[in-house]
Amino acid sequence: MADPATYRPKTGEIPTSPGVYRFRDEHGRVIYVGKAKNLRQRLNSYFQDVAHLHERTQRMVTTAASVEWTVVGTEVEALALEYTWIQQYDPRFNVKYRDDKSYPYLAVTLGEEVPRAQVMRGAKRKGTRYFGPYGHAWAIRETLDLLLRVFPIRTCSAGVYKRAGQSGRPCLLGYIDKCSAPCVGRISVEDHRALVMDFCDFMAGDTAKFERRLTKRMQEAAAEMEYEQAARLRDDIEALRRATEKNAVVLGDATDADVFALVGDELEAAVQVFHVRGGRIRGQRGWVVEKVEDVTDSELVEHLLQQVYGSVEETGGVEARDAVPREVLVPVLPPDLDQVGAWLSGLRGARVDVRVPQRGDKKELAATVRKNAEHALMLHRTRRAGDLTTRSQALREIQEALDLESAPLRIECYDISHTQGTYQSASMVVFEDGLPRKSEYRSFSIRGSDGDGARDDTQAMHEVITRRFRRYLADRLRSNDVEISAGEETGPDDPAGTLPGGEVAPDDAGERNRFAYPPSLVVVDGGPPQVAAAKQAMDELGITDVALCGLAKRLEEVWLPGEEYPVILQRSSEGLYMLQRVRDEAHRFAITQHRRRRSKGMTASVLDDVPGLGPARKKVLLTHFGSLKRLKAASVEEIASVRGMGDKTAQAVVAALKG
Repeated sequence: MADPATYRPKTGEIPTSPGVYRFRDEHGRVIYVGKAKNLRQRLNSYFQDVAHLHERTQRMVTTAASVEWTVVGTEVEALALEYTWIQQYDPRFNVKYRDDKSYPYLAVTLGEEVPRAQVMRGAKRKGTRYFGPYGHAWAIRETLDLLLRVFPIRTCSAGVYKRAGQSGRPCLLGYIDKCSAPCVGRISVEDHRALVMDFCDFMAGDTAKFERRLTKRMQEAAAEMEYEQAARLRDDIEALRRATEKNAVVLGDATDADVFALVGDELEAAVQVFHVRGGRIRGQRGWVVEKVEDVTDSELVEHLLQQVYGSVEETGGVEARDAVPREVLVPVLPPDLDQVGAWLSGLRGARVDVRVPQRGDKKELAATVRKNAEHALMLHRTRRAGDLTTRSQALREIQEALDLESAPLRIECYDISHTQGTYQSASMVVFEDGLPRKSEYRSFSIRGSDGDGARDDTQAMHEVITRRFRRYLADRLRSNDVEISAGEETGPDDPAGTLPGGEVAPDDAGERNRFAYPPSLVVVDGGPPQVAAAKQAMDELGITDVALCGLAKRLEEVWLPGEEYPVILQRSSEGLYMLQRVRDEAHRFAITQHRRRRSKGMTASVLDDVPGLGPARKKVLLTHFGSLKRLKAASVEEIASVRGMGDKTAQAVVAALKG
C-alpha cells in the first residue's frame, strides 16, 4: 500500500488549466480517470491527510503509484476526453455502469450497399441506424413483420442474399411479397435504399405522413374500382396502426426526450431511461452501478450521460440526431450543466435542453421511470446477495487452502489442446473477483524449440508461461511509470531494456498493456509435471510474487510447486467449485482455439499443392464460397468466375479437392 506523498507532484508543476488526469498503480495500469476545471486545485485535494478522505478515495490514492495529466482547451473537451479514456482503460475505481440485461435493438445497416434490417445487440457500429432498445427480441420481430407489408426491405443475411443472386431466385420472403428482392433485380439498389429511408423515417416517429399517403392511394384505387388493390392498401394501413399502437402514447406534444431516473444508496444505484420519440415510448433501458468512488447523485448523472451519449460522437449525422434528443430530463442536474449541455448540443448539431421536469406529463412520466428504477434495484439486490456471498466465500477458501496473503482477486488459468501432437494451442482465461473477464482471454499457438511444436504438454506449458510473463515484464518496462536513471541511455540494441533470456521489450504501442497486469494466482490444468514446468518458467524470469497451483482432473487434487502431497479441498467446497469452473473455462477456450486452428490448417493443406494458387488467391477463394465444403461443391465454371481465377487454376482446384 503506497503512501501518496511518495508520488505527489510539486504544486507548482500542476497547471491551473482544465484537463484530465490519470492515476496509475505500481504495474502502470490506469486505475482512475477524472477531469477538472482546475487541475491544480483538484489534484491537491487528493493529497491532503488520508484520514480526511472518503474511504473509497483513500483506497484509490493508496493503491496508486503515480499520477499524470493532460491539459485541454475547454471543459467540454475535458468531458469528451474523460469518456474516451474511461472506455480505453476501464479503470477499476471509476463508476461502472453495467446493463441490467442485454437489450436488443432494431438495426438498419445503412453502411451496406443494400441495407438490411435486423435484430442487433452489443456495441453499436458506425454506419448503422438503431431504433430501441426493446425489452425483448420477439417484440422487434413482431413489429418488423407488420411493417414489411408496407416497407418490404431486405432482412436476410449476407449468405442468403449472395446465394439468391447467384441462383436468380429470391428467398421465401421475396415470394410472399415481404421483401422487394433487390438480390434478383426486382427493384433497383437505389429504389431499395429509398424504401429503407422511408422505413427509418417511420421508425423515427414520422408516422402520420405514411398513413396519409396510403389512405390517399386507397381512395384513388377505390374510385377507379380496383377493389383488390384498395383492400390491400387498407390492410397496410391497419398494419401501420398496429405497429404504432405497440408504443404507448405518453405525451401529446410530439416530444423528443430521454427521461432518466436514479435510485440507490451509498454502495450502488439503479438507473432507468425511457426513450420518447414523437410523444411515444420507443425504448427502455436500465443499468446498475457500483459506487467504487465517492460520488454524488449529480456526478452520477454526469457519468451516466457520458456513457449513454459518448459513443454517438463516432457516428454523427442522422444517427446522432436520433440518439441525442431535443430534451434530456434528469432527476438532478449535473454539476457542470453548461459544459454537458454544450457537449450534447455539439453531438446533436442542435440545441439540447438538460433539465429536471417540474410539472405536468413529463414529471408524471419521470415518476414512472423512477418506479422502474426502484424495482430494478430491488431485483438486482435479491439476485446479487447470494452470488456475491458465494464468490467471496470461494475466494476466501482458496486463500486459506493455498496459504495466500490475500484473496486471489485475479486468477489466470492455462490449458493445452492438440490432436496427437499437431495444431498445438494453449488458452489463458482470466477471472476477476470470481467472474470471467473475457476481454482479457488470450490464445497461443505453441511453437516449440524447433518451430514444429512442443514434444509434450509440459514443454508446451513452460513455453506459454514464459511467453505470458515475458510480455508482462516487457509491458512493465515500457509503462509510463518506469523512468531511465540520469546518465543512462538506451541504444539501438536495447530500445527499452532487455528481459531475462535476452528478449527485447516490444516496440509496438498497439500491443502494449495486453499482459501488463499480473495475476494473483496462476492455475494450470494438470498435476505435478505441469506445475513444475510452470514454476521453472516463472523462476527463470524472476517472477516470485505470483502464486501457482495445478488442478488435476482425475481426483480434482490441487497441487502446489515442490509439494509431495496435494491439497485436498472438500467436494462441497465453494473454493474447489470456483477452481473447477476456471479450469473448465480454460479447457473450453483451448479446444475452441485448437479446432479453429486445425480447421484452418486442414483447409490450407488441401489447397497448398494447387499450382498457381498463392495465399492471396486462396483467401479470396475461401472468402467467396464461405467454407471448404461449399468450395468442394462448386463447379469449374463457378470457381473460374471468382476474381483472379482462370479456367486452368479452377480445374486444378477441382482436381485437388476431388483427388
